[in-house]
Parts: sequence; C-alpha cells; structure tokens
Amino acid sequence: MSIPNDQEISTMSTDQDAADEALVEQTAEATADMAPDSELDQDGHAHHGYMSDKQRYLARLKRIEGQARGIHRMIDEEKYCIDILTQISALNSALRNVGLGLLDDHMRHCVVDAAQAGGEEADAKMQEASQAIARFMKG
Repeated sequence: MSIPNDQEISTMSTDQDAADEALVEQTAEATADMAPDSELDQDGHAHHGYMSDKQRYLARLKRIEGQARGIHRMIDEEKYCIDILTQISALNSALRNVGLGLLDDHMRHCVVDAAQAGGEEADAKMQEASQAIARFMKG
C-alpha cells in the first residue's frame, strides 16, 4: 500500500469536504419543513434538547479541536505511527461520545415531545430519529 502524495491528499480532503457539505445540506433540507423540535422562545427560536448542556458540549468540542490540532502537530513533527493512531482513536471516541449525548438529548426531549403530541409530527420524529441512529451507527 502506497502513501498518498500531497495532491492525492488534497483531492481526498476536497472530496470529503464536498461530501460533508452535501450531507449538511441534505439534513437541513430534510428537516426544514418539519415541525420545530419544541416551543419557540420570545425571539422565535426553538429550544433543542441539548440546550441545557450547551456549554458542556461547546467545552467538549473545544477539547476535541485541540486533540485534532495535536494530531496535526504530531504528524508535522513525525511522531511514531502508533502514538498518532492512539490519539486518533481517542479523538474518535470523544466525538462519538458527543454524538451519543446529543442523540440521547434528542430522544429525551424532541422525540418525547413529538410522541406526546401524536399524529404526523410523532411519526416524522420517529422516522427522523431512526434515520439519525442508522447514520450514527455507520460512522
């Protein structure tokens, strides 16, 4: 197996960025017409399940950013492969834990609220949650 050159890495990165942007767009389009996750505040903004833990999530994501920068630095400084892979594993675990927390908050707040409301909103939220879990499991 050969190591990709800089041009191949750039192309892979660009392709992944485009795929990520497409997924974000698809998710936004798919949820744009759905009922809001919860009641609106005085400014017309919906409160999502994670709002009570927003600062904790932001702090965790800051640490994850730092981990990613650390991995970049390790590669730049030509550190041992296994040490880099260990840090990548830790980064993946940290990001997965954020995702699990958000999924749990979504189920406890948004899906429960929709289930209590019943009807099409409940069906839509259950389908949305099921699809999100399936995407999460693939990653």
